[in-house]
Order: sequence, then structure tokens, then C-alpha cells
Amino acid sequence: MPASAADHDTMREQLGRPMRGVIGIAARCVCGNPTVVATEPRLPDGTPFPTFYYLTHPGATAAMSALEATQVMRELNDDLAADEDLAAAYMAAHVAYLADREVHGSVEEISGVSAGGMPTRVKCLHALAAHSLAAGPGVNPIGDLALARGTWSPERCTCATPRTTG
Repeated sequence: MPASAADHDTMREQLGRPMRGVIGIAARCVCGNPTVVATEPRLPDGTPFPTFYYLTHPGATAAMSALEATQVMRELNDDLAADEDLAAAYMAAHVAYLADREVHGSVEEISGVSAGGMPTRVKCLHALAAHSLAAGPGVNPIGDLALARGTWSPERCTCATPRTTG
């Protein structure tokens, strides 16, 4: 979904800076504000940017930061190493992420690199949750687990300024 001027204003408020390389909004809060933005694989200044799905929602970002502070990533990495089905699903999430980004351009410097530590480790819950929110439940198992364990829910608005119109 394309990003409107209002979306860009909201993202600037959310992040405290303008977003670069915005392709569109990949997930929205129930009030309509951006939650996840899709970014170009190469930013306008030429920088390769592997993080195709970027979490912008302050409530979601805070929840993932709080979860990371609990050392849950160590636990998730252990689960990933011990559970072949989880590892296979995480590998499939990595492949899906790359396919989503590839539609918007191929960048040699980041070829095969997705985000969040995929496909072999858990490195950034923000990126993994963003992928889950954009792709929907069942695509990224670690992102799904992070969202389930966090304090923020995509089902209720916690925006400082909820949008009242589309």
C-alpha cells in the first residue's frame, strides 16, 4: 500500500526523523497509522539496505526492545538450534523475505541477506516482528513468538495520535 503524505508525517513523528527509501506501508495499526514500512533495497543515496520491513510503531518498537532486554533472544536461539521444524520454518521465512524484497530490486551487496539474523540465528526482534506483521501470522515463526510474548498487540491502538480517517 503506498505511503501518503500523512503517513510520512506520522512516520517522522514515530521515529523522530524522516524515513528514507519508503516503498509503502506494509502493515498498519487498527487506527490506520503506519506500523511497518517497506523500504527500497537500495536507499536513494546508494546505500544497500537489507531491512525491507522496518518497524515504525512506537508501541511495537518499545515492546520488542523490552523483550530483547529480558534475554529472550538467547532462549529463542536455543530453541532454533534444538527444533528442526522451527529451523525449517525460519529458513522458509528468510526465503520469503528475500523474495518480497527482490520484487523491488536486486542489490548485489545484500544478496542472500535478509534481516533479524535469519536464517540461522535470532538477532533483532524488531525486524522479525516487522516481517510477521507485514506477512501475516505463520510466515515468520520467531517474529510470531516475539509478538505473542511482547506487551504490544496489533489488535489495539496505542498510538499517541490515532488516525480518525483513512
